[in-house]
Amino acid sequence: MTKHTHRSHHLRSRLQHSIMLLLLAVSGFAAQAQDRLPDFTTLVEQAAPAVVNIETIAFGSRPEAQQRDDEAMPPGMPEDMPDFFRRFFDPRGEGFQRGQPDRRSGGSGFFITSDGYLVTNHHVVDGADEIVVRLEDRREYEAELIGTDEATDIAVLKVDAEEEFPYLSFGDSTSLKRGEWVFAIGSPFSFEQTVTAGIVSGKGRQNAAQQYVPFIQSDVAINRGNSGGPLLNMDGKVVGINSWILSSSGGYIGLSFSIPSEIASNSVAQLRDKGFVSRGLLGVGIEVVTRETADAFGLDRPRGALVNRLEPGGAAEAAGIEVGDIIIEFNGEPINVYNELPPMVGTTPPGSKVKVKVFRDGRIKTLNAEISELNDDAVAASGDGGDEAVRSNVLGLAVESISDERRERLGNPEGGVIITDVESDAAYRAGLRQGDVILMLNNKPVEDMDSFRELVDTVQPGRSVALLIYRDGISTFRAYTPEPLNEETER
Repeated sequence: MTKHTHRSHHLRSRLQHSIMLLLLAVSGFAAQAQDRLPDFTTLVEQAAPAVVNIETIAFGSRPEAQQRDDEAMPPGMPEDMPDFFRRFFDPRGEGFQRGQPDRRSGGSGFFITSDGYLVTNHHVVDGADEIVVRLEDRREYEAELIGTDEATDIAVLKVDAEEEFPYLSFGDSTSLKRGEWVFAIGSPFSFEQTVTAGIVSGKGRQNAAQQYVPFIQSDVAINRGNSGGPLLNMDGKVVGINSWILSSSGGYIGLSFSIPSEIASNSVAQLRDKGFVSRGLLGVGIEVVTRETADAFGLDRPRGALVNRLEPGGAAEAAGIEVGDIIIEFNGEPINVYNELPPMVGTTPPGSKVKVKVFRDGRIKTLNAEISELNDDAVAASGDGGDEAVRSNVLGLAVESISDERRERLGNPEGGVIITDVESDAAYRAGLRQGDVILMLNNKPVEDMDSFRELVDTVQPGRSVALLIYRDGISTFRAYTPEPLNEETER
């Protein structure tokens, strides 16, 4: 064997050895990855029998009694005459509508007790005259509506049967973490017992229709018909109830939202006990704390809920909370984003005494509030003033006082001055407009033109300002950093 041949053989052996090591490494990595991926088969086998398909029927309307309908027909016509012929003989004309047909819809649900109590969404059964549940083995039962709550999109049903049903238990949704595996079982587009899986994408998401629900966001595939079905963790516990999706097409695009189990279980318990849900009311209007607002108020960072309105005689007013306060803690729970407050208040039983921490005038105050009960009606140009208008001030706003006649047209806001011109781009971008009434400046009340001038004089260059404005019967804060005055501008 030549030296060249021996070297080639040696290189070939080393290459084969390297390839073998690489294949073993890849195989080992794949095996480890496979071990880390969850296997849902056992969990699905255990949970699926408790999940049901729900069909709802809303009976059609008939504009006239059948007797009057028949009386309009010529004498001697048979009662079972087909509609095709009746259109020709009916004196009311071919286009007469005999009534609306029954409307059928559906969704998903699941048993929560062995004696037949089920949970689904309010919007699945809303307006239904008849509710039918279909089990995994295709048995069907008519269900009774025990109670429903639109604010949390929860409904409780009951099936009466002489048997025990498989059921699911609620788990702890507060301990869910982003990236955690979850799965859903439901009936998307009427495909019953469909299983989809994914991870938790976010928590505390908001929907304007359910302000008391901090939704769980996941990338679990949810579509029409999944509504009311369970979102389960890897222990087989219900951590959410699938409620809605965000979509530009009407189908799943990766954004699914579920009602957390702690909200759902609270509503379910009350619906079973009394048929409706009572929720707490603090009696405040709130808004987001922006970076500019935090800077203007002297808060260390944007956090909390900024109070822009008080309900007269409400729990907040009685506790000493004021417009301009920033609620940073409620009942021991910190408020990082303003929309975290409504679910906390809503799930607090009416009559409860809680501590509320607010940031006011650079200090933190702890106030005691007794939570009241939310009722069905509560859901949390040029001027003509008599004083000389203030123009070209540091705020970039032209304002003047409000005449009695104009104040009445505006809805009788208390105090304030009215904006007649928005000269500053920063103020305009912040949302200030001509006709807005300025009620407060940097958390100090604006009573008239004199007090407005005094407050403007305290504004520090380069610092953000926060204005409480009144528009169309609603008060809200606007914060921005005023633009520097040029040499020709007077204050």
